[in-house]
Amino acid sequence: MRWQALFDDLEAQAEAMAAAELRGEVSDRTRRELGLLRLADRLREGEGHPLAVTVWGAGAVHGRLVDAGIDWLLIEETGVREVLVPLGSVLGISGIGARAAVPGSEGEVGRRLDLRWALRGLARDRAGVTVVLRDGSAVTGTLDRVGADHVDIAEHPAGEPRRAGAVRQVRLIPLTALALLRST
Repeated sequence: MRWQALFDDLEAQAEAMAAAELRGEVSDRTRRELGLLRLADRLREGEGHPLAVTVWGAGAVHGRLVDAGIDWLLIEETGVREVLVPLGSVLGISGIGARAAVPGSEGEVGRRLDLRWALRGLARDRAGVTVVLRDGSAVTGTLDRVGADHVDIAEHPAGEPRRAGAVRQVRLIPLTALALLRST
């Protein structure tokens, strides 16, 4: 009878040690998996949610997350206009829940749809934009070209189409200087 109690005690100790080891392994795996998450993975799961984004040189942008790429996000401000924000200009985001997409689940095509791809779409559509730079200054016009590391914007008054007579100048802007682009 005493031996049975001894064996029961040893078995309980072994089970407790195994449970503690499993908890430690789960914690390690969880930390490792969280360490692989990118901001883009969190944003992809937040599509459709209202959020507030603090942007370097442009203050806060409030609206609904429409889409997110590997290095950009698209926000609809109060149903009026859209704002394209390079992730490199983001200082903080609130309103995104704890959910996240699996890292790398955007696929090969998704990885190629970077900020330059989004900017080329605006240039192709000849969309009027207001470009806010990281220093807080703004330029209105139409994106003419998108290079590897810069954009060419034909400056003209907001609301006017890009016509040779309306263009004041063409300015080259490094991608790293962009805070956001707002549709006009």
